[in-house]
Amino acid sequence: MGWLGHFNYWVVVVLMMIGFYAVVARGNMAKKIMGLNLFQTSVFIMFISAGKILGGSTPILREGVEVYSNPLPHVLILTAIVVGIATTAVGLALAVRVRENFGSIEDDELSEDDPIDDEPAR
Repeated sequence: MGWLGHFNYWVVVVLMMIGFYAVVARGNMAKKIMGLNLFQTSVFIMFISAGKILGGSTPILREGVEVYSNPLPHVLILTAIVVGIATTAVGLALAVRVRENFGSIEDDELSEDDPIDDEPAR
C-alpha cells in the first residue's frame, strides 16, 4: 500500500496548502475568502476519508457483517458544510460593506483615515 493508498490524504495536504497560501499571501478579501473555503473543503475531505473503512458495511446490524463504517464523520461534515456556507456569506457581506465604505477590498489600500463618505457612524 504505497503512496497511492493514501491518495485522499495527499489531496487534502495539497488543497490545504493552496488554501493557506491564498489566505496568507493575498491581499484581496475575496481571494482570502476563497482560500478559506478551499482550506475548509480539504478538512471536509480529510474527515470523510477517515470515516470510511475499506470493506466496511453500512452500520445496520445484520448477520455475517463484522466491520462497519462509522457514519458520524459524514453527519458532522454535513453540519460543517452548512456552517461554512453561512460563514462565507457573512465574509462576503463584510467585504461588500468594506468596499462601500473604503472603495476597495485590497488590504494594503485600506486606511481608517480614508473612508469614502465623511458621515459619522450611526
